[in-house]
Amino acid sequence: MKAFLILEDGHVFEGKSIGSSKEIISEIVFNTSMTGYLEVLTDPSYAGQSVCMTYPLIGNYGVCHEDMEAERPWQSGFIVRELCKVPSNFRSEISINEFLVAQNITGIEGIDTRALTKILRNKGVMKGMITTDENFVLEDSIKRIKEWDMGHVVLDVTCKKKMVFPGDGYRVAVVDLGVKKNIVKSLVNRGCHVMVYPAETPAEEILSDSPDGIMLTNGPGDPKSCKTTIKEVKKLFDTDIPIFAICLGHQLLALANGGDTEKMKYGHRGANHPVRDMKTGKVYISTQNHGYMVKEDSLDRKIAEVSFVNVNDGTVEGVHYLGKNTQTVQFHPEACAGPLDTGFLFDTFMNMMEVSK
Repeated sequence: MKAFLILEDGHVFEGKSIGSSKEIISEIVFNTSMTGYLEVLTDPSYAGQSVCMTYPLIGNYGVCHEDMEAERPWQSGFIVRELCKVPSNFRSEISINEFLVAQNITGIEGIDTRALTKILRNKGVMKGMITTDENFVLEDSIKRIKEWDMGHVVLDVTCKKKMVFPGDGYRVAVVDLGVKKNIVKSLVNRGCHVMVYPAETPAEEILSDSPDGIMLTNGPGDPKSCKTTIKEVKKLFDTDIPIFAICLGHQLLALANGGDTEKMKYGHRGANHPVRDMKTGKVYISTQNHGYMVKEDSLDRKIAEVSFVNVNDGTVEGVHYLGKNTQTVQFHPEACAGPLDTGFLFDTFMNMMEVSK
């Protein structure tokens, strides 16, 4: 079956339908990872987006459900050059196309993903439609695309009630903005008693459980849409409880302290982004997935200092809050889709809780 990708600027790509054939409108982004496509598909931070994988062959090692970062995919659509039909891996349970069909995810293959990526790099991420309707009217489709709004997607992906993962170690409160399973796993593997809360849980409720540390997680969408969460995050920050924030959590903590964020032209999405530790000068390879960033000149240098920067474009990748046991990073130290260079940051968080005891 034919499928079409229509961008809001009028570009049309013709390919072949994969997965579900339902028509979807979403934000179109690209990811440069060579592996980890299942983790990408199931990362809640991609809610409201369709992802173009720049690596040309996707699906060669199939799907192992154990590697999923959430109970279900949150992506709207999946865009590839070529989808592998016969995976080869002893852990593979089903093919990627079978997974897309089972999860009702719309996809398209056979388009020039290099050309699409160049458009997004030159013009910036934009909204688009994937459809199997061969009789679409371009003007009408573009109008619908432009009228579409992602909304407050954090409320879609966050847990609906408190969850507990028992442990004998430090009590860690996780504010779920779209948490990846491996963040919780990274804490559980270190013996933590992990309590996961919905995104808009009042700070008073979290503090009543006497946490030793607080984790603010990754998540989708515009950080400025999380107005209620920002207010509660500020209350948590005003305590002396150690805080470790990742990705969206990093952005929300900056906003809670008077900083500002802005949308990037095409964001950072991939498993090979170099970040420099400003104290040691050491460069780490990181996995990233974000379309917004903290504006460096908006940070109050009396309370915050930049701890990591992106080597490629100099953007803020981490913040240390002065006089606080609080660190935030824009990248993903828990990621398994790429390198494990920055996993030590979880150990740093453990040390922060030890010192504050």
